Amino acid sequence: MSDLALQIAADVRAGRRSAREVVEESLSLIATGDDIHAFLEVLADEALARADAIDRSVADGEDPGPLAGVPIALKDNLCTRGIPTTCSSRILAGWRPPYDATVVERLRDAGAVLVGKTNMDEFAMGSSTENSCSGPTLNPRDRGRVPGGSSGGSAASVAAGFVPLALGSDTGGSIRQPAALCGVVGVKPTYGLVSRYGLVAFASSLDQIGPLGASVADAALCLEVIAGHDARDTTSLEGPVPDMLAAVERPVRGLRVGLVTELVEGTSPEVAARVRESAEALAGAGCAVEEVSIPQFRYGLSAYYLIAPAEASSNLARFDGVRYGLRVDASDAEAMNVATRTAGFGPEVKRRIMLGTYALSAGYYDEYYAKAQRVRRWVANGFADAYAKFDALLGATTPTTAFALGEHSEDPLAMYRSDTCTVPANLSGDPAMSVPFGTDAGGLPVGVQVFAPALGEDVMFALAGALERSAPTKEPPR
Repeated sequence: MSDLALQIAADVRAGRRSAREVVEESLSLIATGDDIHAFLEVLADEALARADAIDRSVADGEDPGPLAGVPIALKDNLCTRGIPTTCSSRILAGWRPPYDATVVERLRDAGAVLVGKTNMDEFAMGSSTENSCSGPTLNPRDRGRVPGGSSGGSAASVAAGFVPLALGSDTGGSIRQPAALCGVVGVKPTYGLVSRYGLVAFASSLDQIGPLGASVADAALCLEVIAGHDARDTTSLEGPVPDMLAAVERPVRGLRVGLVTELVEGTSPEVAARVRESAEALAGAGCAVEEVSIPQFRYGLSAYYLIAPAEASSNLARFDGVRYGLRVDASDAEAMNVATRTAGFGPEVKRRIMLGTYALSAGYYDEYYAKAQRVRRWVANGFADAYAKFDALLGATTPTTAFALGEHSEDPLAMYRSDTCTVPANLSGDPAMSVPFGTDAGGLPVGVQVFAPALGEDVMFALAGALERSAPTKEPPR
């Protein structure tokens, strides 16, 4: 797979291509091909003005940055000053933040060009991008299937070739799962490596921002740009950022890789076959690959669906019709609050708020929320035990390939099971990423997942690069 973002930036910085030409091409592709509804907002005028400014700086002998002229899309839960940020929810329809998220600032400083905001499950709650008040996004590899979620619009925009890079957020797999279903690269960094300032919160102890890219190297470059300490985020880590781009080409011979039994068993036969083939590919590259059981993973999903809704219940209390967003007038403040939240939130968001409020309520806190937090610690201990023996871990990203639109809409539990393979890394805070590795019999992409210890992104990207080089040829978008 060619490194599109790297090539664009190199060409623009060297004057071989103009940023305007690159951005015009991206905008044209979106205008003629976004019947998949990847974008909620396309920023054509702003993008072209930004491209012209980059071209002027190149003409003046200046270096616009490592992402010079690269078109990029942002999930619509990342604040953009003066540009609508809705989280695909009626309750934030038309809201224009007065500030940019830290990652947006860093992308602009690196020369990237924001071309639009992408569709998502409302407040990042979902695994299919069907829970959007603006309607679903379609998978560009099969328009009858979901792109995954909640960052489905971002994944689809890369898979369709509209942009080489996009940003998403990952609370329980919302970058990696759609990356797998759309056949692109998706990265959840170590918790705290990327600032969450300006990310509209879902579950603050789990949320993380990361890139989706057309290649492993593109994703590594983007992550290097947005990573690093930010004093505005109290959970932001201090210290150096791992050297991820250089790691992509690094030899992997001698690395110890654990193939996680629990992330192969229970997946579809075709997904399991691709994961085992990826393990064989790493063994062929010189890795020492061995199966490992981490039984705690079987309980991660249950813990996640108590912890995340509990934090969502608290975080979404701010949307009350008073300070910003939708307001439905009523006879008094309490009635206005109820009417606003009833009209503004969709069914899945309401479901999770109620579940989280129940888990935090008196008499149930110890039985549910506190117990889930103990399971979370147990899952993290399972990772730690595995990393005492292995440098990295390998497994499936999703139990199946992309499912049909509407297939799980009336069955929340079936939808939640889509996150089975991804939630453990959010509970532990360790980095994980999905890399395309072949397809099923119908040509739908399969993603394999690479895990590494906290701040082990360099090892993770080295293995991801080796997998990308050995992967079967990817089918083009349909």
